[in-house]
Amino acid sequence: MPQPTIPSRDAAPRLQDYATERDSFRIEVPSVYNPVVDIVEGWAADAPEDLAVLSLGPDGRVVGEQTAADLARDARRFGQALLDLGVGKGDRVFVMLPRVPAWYVAVLGAIRIGAIPMPGPNLLTPKDIAYRLSESGAVAAVVDPSGAEKVGSIGQDLPALRTRIVCDGKADGWSSLDDLLAAVGEDATGLPSEPTLREDPMLVYFTSGTVSHPKMVTHTQEYGLAHVPTARFWHDLRPGDRHWAVTDPGWAKAAFGTLFGQMHERATIVQVQLGKPDADTILGILSDQQITSFCAPPTLYRTLVQADLGKHDLSALRHCTSAGEPLNPEVIKVWSEGTGGLTVYDGYGQTETSVTVANYRALPVRPGSMGLPMPGWDVRVVTDQGEPVPDGEVGNIAIRAEDERRPVGLFHGYDGNPKATAERFQHGYYFTGDKAARDPDGYLWFEGRDDDVITSSAYRIGPFEVESALVEHPAVMEAAVVGKPDPERTEIVTAFVILAANREPSDELAKELQDHTKALTAPYKYPREIHFVDELPKTVSGKIRRTELRDLLRQSGS
Repeated sequence: MPQPTIPSRDAAPRLQDYATERDSFRIEVPSVYNPVVDIVEGWAADAPEDLAVLSLGPDGRVVGEQTAADLARDARRFGQALLDLGVGKGDRVFVMLPRVPAWYVAVLGAIRIGAIPMPGPNLLTPKDIAYRLSESGAVAAVVDPSGAEKVGSIGQDLPALRTRIVCDGKADGWSSLDDLLAAVGEDATGLPSEPTLREDPMLVYFTSGTVSHPKMVTHTQEYGLAHVPTARFWHDLRPGDRHWAVTDPGWAKAAFGTLFGQMHERATIVQVQLGKPDADTILGILSDQQITSFCAPPTLYRTLVQADLGKHDLSALRHCTSAGEPLNPEVIKVWSEGTGGLTVYDGYGQTETSVTVANYRALPVRPGSMGLPMPGWDVRVVTDQGEPVPDGEVGNIAIRAEDERRPVGLFHGYDGNPKATAERFQHGYYFTGDKAARDPDGYLWFEGRDDDVITSSAYRIGPFEVESALVEHPAVMEAAVVGKPDPERTEIVTAFVILAANREPSDELAKELQDHTKALTAPYKYPREIHFVDELPKTVSGKIRRTELRDLLRQSGS
């Protein structure tokens, strides 16, 4: 199986002149467009034996290898199988599978015929699944046996769900994916060559639901090209790279790091069926599989920097990225020291977008900064009325969304929720719901979600800066900061802290952490209360549910 030479650490950055790319980069999408036809089948025609997806088991052993030709062939076969079952263009298909080769068969096969896959995280409960199925009107579901059991335990009718497909096993009342593919044969030749237009629906994700019920986001076929700059400029990919993005395939981050952007750049996508993240296992995979590009959430980097990085040969690793929540500067520093100078390049995006702000290899990283807007995206800091906010002051992160300025990859609205859509699209902008400040050089500095910013004694305090200060202390593994109602100060800064291994909570340690925070931030930002906890409430996508922490404080009265 020939594969291009793996790029070395000293390979020149893909983005070399940020100002030029920012001013000139455009994505041109044809009026008739389908990313499986254009990207996957195009790759298969040019280099059929290129390794496209490498699947590993929990121990790092190879469990599947899919070439570009494999992806194209099996997408066509599953597309034909869906058509034979009465599932066609415009139908929504719920897909909940672990990181296995069949995920690509299901998702690419549905997109190939114009059906709309709706990936779901594997941690969804039967109640979560019922909500997604009923909200979307999905007519088909593709799951593994444990997913079939969850669907079977839903205590309500699902009249729209007429097609049920199980992979890697059997389940009563479910069709076998392998049997369906076998019935089609080795190839499907009767599929339309131009199945979709650029504005046809392609993919549905649900938002994280940090403060409300998840909202349904539909991306159109052009979204298949939206992550080309993600892969090219942020992930810095090129043919021959091995790119591992640690993500559940049901999160929108899977589209960021494990789908069409990486395929367009013809890099090998690596997926691993990780259980509870173990630092030595992850570092061993990075070494053994010669991973060149690694993308992981901040929580995982915090775990990795607690390990002995020097035990593993990471010489093939060239580029590291992180997204999900802002990455604390101390973690970036320790990772660089332990990996021979590798920087972690933070990126920012949402379920509703592709990557919109990032740090890039060609530019210096300013620790704590989100970075600069992605070429192709006009990202600004504005008031609630859409007026520019002076540099250094906190405002709304907003994206120009007028027709002639609308970037490829920005959704058009929440399905069935015009009120929520209207709240986000105002004054010619899409308001992300996040706060930031801009410095004179254009770098953005994340402040927090609208609902997370703390008002204390007339000061507005973003949780991220306080959390970053806390995790710089060697006793702290992870921290979350919220505001607690207070009659004198409106709110007081309150921290929930997970301690590093072999550290025990105490009043003395709490005082030490408070003094430590005062020394690193403005004194008024220090946490007046610290609660030591074993875990933090998170969404299925790994984001901290600060709203639950605030509710916990209100309920306890502490």
